[in-house]
Amino acid sequence: MDDFGEANGTFAINLLKMLGEEDNSQNVFFSPLSISSALAMVFMGAKGDTAAQMSQALCLNKAGDVHQGFQALLSDINRSDTQYLLRTANRLFGEKTCDFLPAFKESCQKFYQAELEELSFAKDTEECRKHINDWVAEKTEVFIIY
Repeated sequence: MDDFGEANGTFAINLLKMLGEEDNSQNVFFSPLSISSALAMVFMGAKGDTAAQMSQALCLNKAGDVHQGFQALLSDINRSDTQYLLRTANRLFGEKTCDFLPAFKESCQKFYQAELEELSFAKDTEECRKHINDWVAEKTEVFIIY
């Protein structure tokens, strides 16, 4: 297994263990790929201690170029010439009053096929929540309970 695949597998197992800690008799359903790719996008913009802690949490110690790894993996998963239907959708939602670097936005698009959409969380939290849930439901065909 390559280092990138091993890092993702280790992250998934660690997360499953954490999610089952409180009550291990319950079923747990989650998408490690969705969580790790979302965190990796944030990691791309992190520096210093934050970047080091995120790298450790994502088990990226020896994973090589993480962002190119995700780019290849997401491209492969979302191919249209397969006999299966699997859709992933990535997008970052950031506070409108923050200044996001153009290079960061471009990298999100390049590596994760994800735009950064700026919303006004500070002014209208509830409308932002609905907007995000509607976007997820539309892109992934998942039914969201409000």
